[in-house]
Amino acid sequence: MGGDHYQTLGLRRDATKAEVKAAFRRRALRDHPDRHAHSPDAAARADAVRRFRLASDAYRVLSDDRLRAEYDLRIRPSSFYGRASSSASASASASSSSASYDYGYGYGHRRGGGSWRRPPPGGGGAASAGFDWDLLLKSVTRRGFLINLGFASVLLTGAAFLDGSILEIWKMNNSGKSFEDAMESIEKVKIQKGNR
Repeated sequence: MGGDHYQTLGLRRDATKAEVKAAFRRRALRDHPDRHAHSPDAAARADAVRRFRLASDAYRVLSDDRLRAEYDLRIRPSSFYGRASSSASASASASSSSASYDYGYGYGHRRGGGSWRRPPPGGGGAASAGFDWDLLLKSVTRRGFLINLGFASVLLTGAAFLDGSILEIWKMNNSGKSFEDAMESIEKVKIQKGNR
């Protein structure tokens, strides 16, 4: 399914969820295959099915916050991000909207219909240095990242504690012995047990 989902439903880029729903309802009432099932023209029936599928796909993407954010990220001109423009890659990524599972953090629409956008790189503020500090901050402050960071710090602290504890226990139980002497003692005990 290709094309621009906003154009398919006749919407602006900043349309609210209610506007998306109303536009889909209008398209569904006009193009639903059941309305054209008794048409003698097979081409007209096939065209209605195609238009309804396009509208359904557009509604599925634009009514879901995550999918809409991903879609909005993909359809932006690549020159907006400082990359070379390629119409082939832009059209390929726009046509594969339902196959992508990456997250477009920082783009899209908040719950409640209000929209927000990140300022373009080079436009001043945090993005002017060429590095997107806002994106880094959002990534680092996500709950999953913080939980993983806490878990990793607990594991590293535990490993350091165990390493120091094992060394102290060794020194306490084997004062004056080297590791090689201890290994020789263990081998002697094994030989004595084997001779019994």
